[in-house]
Amino acid sequence: MTNSADSSQKKGRPTPKRKEAQASVKVSSLAPASSKAEKKRVKDATRNARIAQRAAYLRGDESALPARDRGPEKKFVRNFVDSRRSIGEYFLPVIGFVLVLSLIPIGAFAVAGIAIMYSVLFYSIIDGFFLSRKIKTEVIKRFPDKSTKGLGLYGWLRSTQMRRMRAPKPQIKPGDKL
Repeated sequence: MTNSADSSQKKGRPTPKRKEAQASVKVSSLAPASSKAEKKRVKDATRNARIAQRAAYLRGDESALPARDRGPEKKFVRNFVDSRRSIGEYFLPVIGFVLVLSLIPIGAFAVAGIAIMYSVLFYSIIDGFFLSRKIKTEVIKRFPDKSTKGLGLYGWLRSTQMRRMRAPKPQIKPGDKL
């Protein structure tokens, strides 16, 4: 029971090639092309936003800090570490000095350099251990309801960075009281 009237009529156009049919169905997922000036403006705006975000982070603005650096107890630990000098912050310059000593072709200088390096490393680890304990006791005194988990290591790692390289930047001078 086929209808002969439908089969005798032609559609009036050729069947499209598969490539053409798929191209007409495909929707572009890309944003519409914008002008060169618009792209430059967007690029400059995002660059300025990144610069402002980094400046706020280095200043220590709470809203710009990552989760690992947020909170009053972390700020206290940063200030506690920044208020004192530690041998760990001089470790990198000591390594540079040891490298220079190792370039001298006399065996005694190489041995002295290695001895200096390991003694500074050992002293830095011991200092970090005692610093960690001191940080935890001070945090318990000042923030009795807060956990001290990870604060000792946080402070020790900050104390091993050169003062100029710390981020957020130190807000307190060495020797200042908290």
